[in-house]
Amino acid sequence: MKKVLKWLGILLAGLVGLLLIVFLVGFLLSERRIDKTYTLDDESLTLPTDAASLTEGQRLVSIRGCVDCHEPDFGGGAFIDDPMIGTFAAANLTSGEGSATAGYTVADWEQAIRHGVGADGHSLIIMPSYEFAGLSDEQVAQMVAYLTSLPPVDRVAAEPQLGPLGRALFVMNQLPLLPAEMVDHSAAHPAAFPAEASVEYGRYMAATCTGCHMPNLAGGVVPGSAPGDLPSANLTPAGNLGHWTLEDFQRTLRDGVTPEGKELDPAVMPWPLTAQMTEVELEALWLYLQSLPPTEPAG
Repeated sequence: MKKVLKWLGILLAGLVGLLLIVFLVGFLLSERRIDKTYTLDDESLTLPTDAASLTEGQRLVSIRGCVDCHEPDFGGGAFIDDPMIGTFAAANLTSGEGSATAGYTVADWEQAIRHGVGADGHSLIIMPSYEFAGLSDEQVAQMVAYLTSLPPVDRVAAEPQLGPLGRALFVMNQLPLLPAEMVDHSAAHPAAFPAEASVEYGRYMAATCTGCHMPNLAGGVVPGSAPGDLPSANLTPAGNLGHWTLEDFQRTLRDGVTPEGKELDPAVMPWPLTAQMTEVELEALWLYLQSLPPTEPAG
């Protein structure tokens, strides 16, 4: 019996040691990725100052989902607070106390929005720049012009903390923690992209949808979501949109009620933001989604 207990003790100690080694390797690998710096060429953007451009900038930061994390006053706030996943807060984008953008140049703003890289050269944390990487110079300039015109909000965010499960998911590339890793930093950006009811413009608009609905827009489990959270909807013709009309689609994104009678939860599907899209933008988005091959969600 003593020999059995001895070997069980040795086995248990070996397993504990192995787990410690795995944790240490995962910690070092993740910290190496987090500490990486990026050197990017400055984009030459000129900020507009006219009232119409500022109004459009306000609309753009709404329909692109910035208010979801940064709050309506853009003072930021915690959006993930889980001891296993981690604690993460959206940055204060105003000039008030706790500002993450105080002293930002126009190039710094552009780098943060389209590349997911902060002024210090490190990747931002959970900033969906992969959704904004293809935005035109014109629209980025309008967004920055609006954001830099905001009144100061005093709000200091806690430093991001990565929990054990969050770190494991990050190491396995199941948590999109570092947007700078997910962006093609050498890609060209259009100077402008005039809105039109076309598949091409719909693809441009749909980039914002890929964070939750997956790059192929077939939906599925949202990366980093909590156990039990519902998967995102399939937006290809294989899902409900396959038997919707354009009018059904527009009404759903404006009123938050599907043709099937389901009321969309704005905390999950931010239809109050899509309600601010123009008729042309919604039609273009519809045309693009209808052009996709019918695809079932992965897994």
